[in-house]
Amino acid sequence: MKVKICGIRRMEDVEYINRYLPDFCGYVFAKSRRQISPELAASLASRTDERMIRVGVFVNEDPFVCADIYNDGIIDMIQLHGDEDRGYEEKLLGLIKRKGRVNKPLIRAVRVKDENDIAKASETLAGTLLLDAFSAKCEGGNGVSFDWSLIKNIEKPFFLAGGINEDNIERAVNEIKPFGVDISSGVETDGYKSEEKIRRIMERIRNYE
Repeated sequence: MKVKICGIRRMEDVEYINRYLPDFCGYVFAKSRRQISPELAASLASRTDERMIRVGVFVNEDPFVCADIYNDGIIDMIQLHGDEDRGYEEKLLGLIKRKGRVNKPLIRAVRVKDENDIAKASETLAGTLLLDAFSAKCEGGNGVSFDWSLIKNIEKPFFLAGGINEDNIERAVNEIKPFGVDISSGVETDGYKSEEKIRRIMERIRNYE
């Protein structure tokens, strides 16, 4: 199972993930307390172990902005976490010029309230989904889980997100068997990435595998 640690925003965070090597790491470009600039992301990315896939998280951003950050080599995948539709995805894919490390570089986040939200995700051009909890206050990263029993008949690989931490990670692996898990607040203390929490959850996942 793949592990994505999202919300990397400090050089210390890079040191932590380089030490414990999740498969993916995420930089948030959308407005949030974890938001970073493309310039800072480029600096962090240059020091990130090359074995990790770097993901940029965007919410209703101008597709030219997403494509520029991707084409500059700062990120390897683009995660769409807003209301972007299929037309937006087509335009964005047409703007991508760099041949990247991932054949299908789009991740489509789905904010799950009910089964219909997951069913609608079948229309996306993204090769990978990310299932997160719906919140009226923010688009993601709020540490809240959704009803995992809603996950049924998903053909595309998906990340499970929303409140994943060391207390529920084994249940997630056992019951849901996702392609990967996306963890952000679950490895934080007082709003910042914790090396100890990253170590514990990575060891738990790797030992379980």
